[in-house]
Amino acid sequence: MKDCGVAPPKPRERIINTARDLFRKHGIRGIGVDAIADAADTNKMTLYRHFGSKDDLVVACLRDVAGEADAIWNEFEQDYPGDPLAQLQAWVRAGAECIGDDGRGCDMANVAVELAKSDHPARHVIEEFKTEQRDRLAKLCREAGIAQADLLADALSLLLEGARVSRQSVGVEGPCAHFITIGKAVIAAFARETEGRRPGRRRYEAGEAKVARSPRPTAPGGRALKRAR
Repeated sequence: MKDCGVAPPKPRERIINTARDLFRKHGIRGIGVDAIADAADTNKMTLYRHFGSKDDLVVACLRDVAGEADAIWNEFEQDYPGDPLAQLQAWVRAGAECIGDDGRGCDMANVAVELAKSDHPARHVIEEFKTEQRDRLAKLCREAGIAQADLLADALSLLLEGARVSRQSVGVEGPCAHFITIGKAVIAAFARETEGRRPGRRRYEAGEAKVARSPRPTAPGGRALKRAR
C-alpha cells in the first residue's frame, strides 16, 4: 500500500541514504558510484549532477551523520531543559543505543581508518565532528558543575569510542554491554571528586579536624576528681 500524501525522497536524499548504507556494509573503497546509483534507483549522471565526485558524496554522507548527531543533542535539551546532569545521563543512554543498534561501528571512525591520507576532504569533516562532539560534552560537564569537566569529557569520549570498537570485535555480549554502568560510575566519581573540592566542604572538614585536636574542657574540680581516681 502506498503512503498517500507522503512525498518520495528526492534524488539527492535517496542517493545519500543509499550510499551511507552501502558504505557501512562494504566500505568506501568496496563500492563504486555505479552500484550506488543503481541501488538508489537513479543513474550515474544524476549522481554526478548532485555530487561532483565520489569524494564529495562521502563528505555529504558524513555531514548527514553530523546532522543526526545534532538532532540527538537537541533532544537532550528538550527532554531535560536546564538540567545538565540529566542531559549527561541521557548522553550515556544514547551512546548505549548506538552501540547496541548496529555492530558496524561509528561511520566517522570507520571512514577515518579507511581514508588514511590527511589531505582527503572527508578527514576535515571527521576531525571537525569529533572535536565538536567532545567540546559539547565538555560544556555539558561544566554546566553540570564538574570541576574537571574536560577530563571527564575525554574519559566519556574514549569510553564510547572503545565500546563501539569492542562491539565490532567481540559482539554485544562483550565489555560494551556494561557501557551504561561504567559511564554512570565515571560521572559519579568525577562528581564526588568535585564535591570534595568545594571550599565549604574543605572548611567544614578543617573545622572537624580542629575540634578533634582541641583539649577536652575540664569541669571545676575535675582535676581533683581525676587525681582521686
